[in-house]
Amino acid sequence: MTTPSFHSPRLSGFAETFEIAGRPIGGGAPSYVIAEAGSNHDKDLTKALALVDAAAEAGCDAVKFQTFVAEEIGSNFDSPEVRLPDALRPWGDNLQQLYRNCALPDEFHEPIAARATEKKIAFFSSAFSERDVDRLMKVRVPAIKIASFELVHLPLIKHAASTGLPLIISTGMAGLGDIERALEAVSAGGGNKVALLHCGSSYPLNAASANLAAMETMRRAFVVPVGYSDHTLGLAVPTAAAALGAAVLEKHFSLNRKKGIGPDHSFAVEPHELKDMVKQMREAEQAIGSPRKSRATEEEPLVRLGRRSIFVTRALSAGERLSPDCIKVLRPGIGIDPMFLPMLLGKPVLRPMQADTPLTWDDVLDGAR
Repeated sequence: MTTPSFHSPRLSGFAETFEIAGRPIGGGAPSYVIAEAGSNHDKDLTKALALVDAAAEAGCDAVKFQTFVAEEIGSNFDSPEVRLPDALRPWGDNLQQLYRNCALPDEFHEPIAARATEKKIAFFSSAFSERDVDRLMKVRVPAIKIASFELVHLPLIKHAASTGLPLIISTGMAGLGDIERALEAVSAGGGNKVALLHCGSSYPLNAASANLAAMETMRRAFVVPVGYSDHTLGLAVPTAAAALGAAVLEKHFSLNRKKGIGPDHSFAVEPHELKDMVKQMREAEQAIGSPRKSRATEEEPLVRLGRRSIFVTRALSAGERLSPDCIKVLRPGIGIDPMFLPMLLGKPVLRPMQADTPLTWDDVLDGAR
């Protein structure tokens, strides 16, 4: 099965690699790991700062929150087809109430940014309105995230692109046409640095639905860095994404899944799991290695012990000719390679040889070399 080539001539000029806070994105660089705090701060500044600390301790490249104002993201409209599922009802009867109860308090932005600087980890946030973009610019974020649900909010994407900052755009629920229109909005806003995240918008997402192979389709279609925003449980899928060359990897995390009070805790990893995830991803990236097939340095000692060579099975006199009844292919591999067995048969040995002795080139006539 071949991967389709879809690249639109209207989407030229995007950077194939760029940097976020000095860290390269794409071009074969290690996955840029984003610890997604989301709404797991529970509107508690102490928790928000602890999330920054945990992300830094885990070795992540960035910690990300979500910046929105309830009235600008959701309405009070209520009807059966858009009623919140029972799992979300503890946080509101409609979308606006839900977002009001989960919003990052505006006054948290400066202390979070300061703590991130102190901990030497990048901090940025998902913006859900033009006003949110402007708010984030005040704390000098190095990038802006666009969530999957906002992929069709083209005015927002255009405004975010106008900042000149790199954009990271999730693509859950989207087809290639949706992504193309979003990238056109980036271009219309004057932006050229964008990474796309393949994503499954289900919380949690079944691993069988992750469809990581779509990352390669997106790379070929849009020729920009492509990564993965993970909503599965556990660490297997993000590790696999790293092995498949995800330029960016985003994973939700929580200080404590069971004690958190917001809706994002249940499918998040905890700090020790986040640290394990980063470790496993880095190991997976190292394991990719080179496409060249050759003997590894670590294998050299085993070549002698594990490979076979030609042995003399009984005592031989000088000048006696080699025959099938006096030689055998055995381990270790310290004698002549078995592939030369046919050319050695019938050749005389130069000197007497004891039984169970490896046959070397010095033991046979020069003409056998």
